[in-house]
Amino acid sequence: MTAGRVWKFGADIDTDALAPGAYMKLGIEAIAPHCLEAVRPEFAASVQAGDVIAAGPNFGIGSSREQAAAALVQLGVKAVIAPSFSGLFFRNAFNLGLLLLTCAEAERLAEGERVALDLQRLAVVNAAGERLVCEPIPGFLLDMVAAGGLMNQLRLQRGKNR
Repeated sequence: MTAGRVWKFGADIDTDALAPGAYMKLGIEAIAPHCLEAVRPEFAASVQAGDVIAAGPNFGIGSSREQAAAALVQLGVKAVIAPSFSGLFFRNAFNLGLLLLTCAEAERLAEGERVALDLQRLAVVNAAGERLVCEPIPGFLLDMVAAGGLMNQLRLQRGKNR
């Protein structure tokens, strides 16, 4: 199990908030410090590696820009927990090694509390010890996250085949 501090967000967090358009011509190192600044200006400067986001439904709606997920990875976010995700964001996140947990009860998590991610049972354990059950994730997607994303996974497989 891994643990992290919760950053709480509401519903409908879009890719423009995650990777603002004004910075899209720059590299991810320059985009990430502006991640979610329109919603929580302190987020990018204060989030720590291993922290998690708990959000309302429709996380990652909007454009298909992969920089939205990449900014969270760059900042060290361990996982995003929400009742639902945009399909494009969902695939981009796993491709980049960001764990997304679809959890109907994600909004029960409190700002700043420490939670544990139980990937064996696909659950989030909150500070009170309650288990919030998440939807199943195919093994190949969990393997992709463990490898740090699709490209890393392909490099590892290629190395094994030599």
